[in-house]
Amino acid sequence: MTEEHIFERGLGHHAANYQPQTPLTFLEWAASVYAGKTAVVHGETTYTYAELYARCRRLASALTGRGIGNGDTVAVMSPNAPAMLEAHYGIPMAGAVLNALNFRLDAATIAFILEHGEAKALITDREFSGVISEALGKLDRNILVIDVDDPLAVGGELIGEMDYETFLTEGDPDFAWKMPEDEWQAICLNNTSGTTGNPKGVVYHHRGAFLNALGNALVFGLNHRSVYLWTLPMFHCNGWTYTWGVTAVGGTHVCLRSVDPALIFPLIRDHHVTHMCGAPIVLNMLLHAPDESIVTFRQTVEVATGGAAPPSAVISGMARMGFRVTHLYGLTETYGPSSFCAWQEEWDDLDRASKASRMGRQGVRYPTLSGQAVIDPETMDRCRPTARPWAS
Repeated sequence: MTEEHIFERGLGHHAANYQPQTPLTFLEWAASVYAGKTAVVHGETTYTYAELYARCRRLASALTGRGIGNGDTVAVMSPNAPAMLEAHYGIPMAGAVLNALNFRLDAATIAFILEHGEAKALITDREFSGVISEALGKLDRNILVIDVDDPLAVGGELIGEMDYETFLTEGDPDFAWKMPEDEWQAICLNNTSGTTGNPKGVVYHHRGAFLNALGNALVFGLNHRSVYLWTLPMFHCNGWTYTWGVTAVGGTHVCLRSVDPALIFPLIRDHHVTHMCGAPIVLNMLLHAPDESIVTFRQTVEVATGGAAPPSAVISGMARMGFRVTHLYGLTETYGPSSFCAWQEEWDDLDRASKASRMGRQGVRYPTLSGQAVIDPETMDRCRPTARPWAS
């Protein structure tokens, strides 16, 4: 029998000193601290944090009333609009698992994902009604379908049982939502690209989502004054967990249905955007935007980019336009970004080209990540980094 240490006697964990870590508490906190602050901007529509929290609780309550609960999958097909952001809270608040769908996929692949994830419900933007109708026709069962009738959507039709706003009226804004019983409990199901066959499912748990969201806030310098523009798809690793990370600091989410420089530049200026993310192709799109699409803004905008390193010329060009680029790297399996290019003081006095060269590096692990290694795929040996991996 193992001897009990003195620090274990009468010091077991209970609700007063131990809670499962979940990003759902970020919204509860933001709604209590910044209740009247603008949480979401979508065209002419805005929601405060108090309103966002109430809408998410309504969603959780409505889903619960339809018999959806612990371990049930709810899929969402939506661009970067309020319903998609709300799904990141409302669905897991019901104990269910969010499956954010890639709206660029074809009907056969979407049908596979719905079957593979055993989706019990689907919330879908009307702009994607064509591909969704075809996908639903391939299923051998019926599921609850809720339409999002976004006034900014282009085309499409309503194909579901009811529209999203009506569905929310079924819910209680004061719903007593569910904390996960265990932080290992699934919060999301994501899917890889499927380039070598059908998409592979990747399950995120509450603890991992909580930690990576805080990691993003730390390395990207988010705070309550941050205004985050959604140029990165929320379906992509749950928006690299910025869906939760921006809320964790009480920042503002500015929604954007489509990545278009003619929309991005005015939004940056008009809403004083401070942060945004995107693949290198997004940076190129902004850098080579037509003159008539470009407007000037006073603030420096922090831009995080991932995947392949952007060329030094792109980083330098973005700097001239008022953007400061941070290079991140991650995978679907690592909740999105897991390493970043940590700025070093000795870079301050370098010329712009030398700075850009160093800024393109993928850098070091997140402070919220306990360990990371680069492995030789042939020998499975760890590659030995230099003491200063950023040094030239």
